[in-house]
Amino acid sequence: MYTSHNLAIKIKETAKIKNIVIKQMLIDCELGSNTMSALYHGKSIAFDSLAKIADYLDCSVDYLLGRTDNPEVNK
Repeated sequence: MYTSHNLAIKIKETAKIKNIVIKQMLIDCELGSNTMSALYHGKSIAFDSLAKIADYLDCSVDYLLGRTDNPEVNK
């Protein structure tokens, strides 16, 4: 089931696998430094922000939301 907290964990895990620093990702995506903290505390983020993160991590939004185990983006 989708929760903001689970989304934050999936983003963190995916970034770690890809050797991406969360702070740098947020800067490059032009997102606030408190974005991850907000997710951990149950706040939602705008879809365009989620799409930016998924693009940066080169995975699908569905993967980050836990709707699929396949991180590949369908192009």
